[in-house]
Amino acid sequence: MKNRRILIDELPSGKLELSNYRLVEESVPEIEEGQVLCRTLALTIGAGTRAGLQGSASYAGAPQTGIVMNGTTVSRVARSTVAEVPEGALVVCPGGWQDYSVHEASALSVVDESLDPADYLGVLGTNGLTAYFGLLHVGRPQAGETVLVSAAAGSVGHLVGQIASIEGCRVVGVAGSDDKCRRLVEALGFDAAVNYKSDDFRAQAKAACPDGVDVYFDNTGGEILGTALRLMNVGGRIVCCGVVSQYDTANPSPGPRGVPGLLVNKRIRMEGFLVFDFADSYSDARAQLHRWMDEDRLTVWVDEVEGLENAPAAFVDLLAGGNVGTRIVRVG
Repeated sequence: MKNRRILIDELPSGKLELSNYRLVEESVPEIEEGQVLCRTLALTIGAGTRAGLQGSASYAGAPQTGIVMNGTTVSRVARSTVAEVPEGALVVCPGGWQDYSVHEASALSVVDESLDPADYLGVLGTNGLTAYFGLLHVGRPQAGETVLVSAAAGSVGHLVGQIASIEGCRVVGVAGSDDKCRRLVEALGFDAAVNYKSDDFRAQAKAACPDGVDVYFDNTGGEILGTALRLMNVGGRIVCCGVVSQYDTANPSPGPRGVPGLLVNKRIRMEGFLVFDFADSYSDARAQLHRWMDEDRLTVWVDEVEGLENAPAAFVDLLAGGNVGTRIVRVG
């Protein structure tokens, strides 16, 4: 029995490429007392991990080569020396891009067998929690306000928009194709959606937000952030979640013009956050997200890829905008 592992072979100097990774086969690792061996069933692919390879995510540490690509997984406990985490249990863990991983019990969360593993990587995982806390605790939308969401068809954005609708807001999405925009409106109930690749994107965005923007949930940075800044109402809130437009490059562009002038003149609050800041409230958030799913008020999009060996290609494609919803790789 072998353990396939996808290693970071070379740090990208520009856009991420398949050649930045290599697949190796090694023996399944042994465990010591207090440890648990987990077999990966599914892993999540997220744009934020590209920031780690770039060195722009301080919480991820300095980028390194020769190590397994990091990622959250849903795994089955194959062997255990810990009574609280028995063999056969389903767990969420930082398993990375490999078949088997070894962990201390404290790194594992035992989860309910009744749900699809994809739910623990998406709506009940980091993506759903990021959408929940970022919008409700940082953006603080009020009923009747306009909420603008970038990367709105992505893993976090498609959930942000729906939560904003649940809160009684008018929701406008920004996505990278006409098809994605159409799906946001027709399938998820967004009030409008705009393709940022359109020649007249700024004019379309303004038309879609006739009363201005009260909350902007920013997943992209760059020119989309610049456009949103000029649409913000007095007292607006900008939630800085990610800057995917600046991850897949060796030369991130400087911030948009107008800062801090627009912030001062319109009394705009612009705040960044990390989902880990809210760890003490994860269980309450998951319970609410689960209720919304049960009530058919929250639709979850999952974009699946089969096979561990296809994880690098799935990541490259995601950075090019190829995903809709949370992208996961089914491994076992």
